[in-house]
Amino acid sequence: LLVLTTCNSAEEADGIAANLVEARLAACVNRLDGVTSTYRWEGKLRRDQETLLLIKTTEDRFEALEQAICKQHSYELPEVLAVPVQGGSSGFLDWLVAAVRET
Repeated sequence: LLVLTTCNSAEEADGIAANLVEARLAACVNRLDGVTSTYRWEGKLRRDQETLLLIKTTEDRFEALEQAICKQHSYELPEVLAVPVQGGSSGFLDWLVAAVRET
């Protein structure tokens, strides 16, 4: 899976990323700074600068990963979207599965 979440700062994003990889919930997390998000929240149109995380994991680890993100996240309702991966290089996908395997 490719999981997306946005954070209110690079520092928060780095903390979440490190915790996910350290707990073997994610094989790799990419941080993209300077994302502008436009959305409606509590009846108001909002536009905020955020940091986007691209998280690589497996379906087996998703539930625990989602819980870990929600526990650490500063947002009342954090974005946690899982996108299925339809393909990829076999070597990378093998590494990904091994990286999140519970020991």
